[in-house]
Amino acid sequence: MELISKAQLEALTSRTYTDAEFSVIDLMTTDTIRGEVGDRITDPPQPGIASVALGMAARVLVNSGGVSSEQAGGMLISYFASQIGQAMSFDERRRLRRAVGMASGASSLNVGPEDIAPPVAVWRAI
Repeated sequence: MELISKAQLEALTSRTYTDAEFSVIDLMTTDTIRGEVGDRITDPPQPGIASVALGMAARVLVNSGGVSSEQAGGMLISYFASQIGQAMSFDERRRLRRAVGMASGASSLNVGPEDIAPPVAVWRAI
C-alpha cells in the first residue's frame, strides 16, 4: 500500500528526489506511521492519513544532518527539534489515531503503582 507518491512529494516540496531518496523518505514515513497505528490502515488509506504522511515525508531530508541553526551573513535559520527527521507532532499523532478509529486523548484508566494512586472502588450494576 502506498501512502504517498513521489510526484505528490515533489509537488509539495518544489524539488525533485532521486529514486533512492524517495525510497528512504517513503520507508521512514510509512514505518513511523505504522509504528503509531499498526495495521489499522486500509487500502486505500482512510481520509486524513495521506496529508499527515506528506507533511512528515517533507521533513525527512530537509534537515537530515540534525542541524539546529544555520547562518549565512545576516540570515539565520533555526530548526525546532520536532521538525528534524521523523518526529511526529502531537497534532499528527492525534489525526492519525482519529483516522483509524483509535482513541486520541487521555483516558481515565489508572495505571500507576498503588502506593502513589490507591485503587478506586469500581461500581458494577447488577
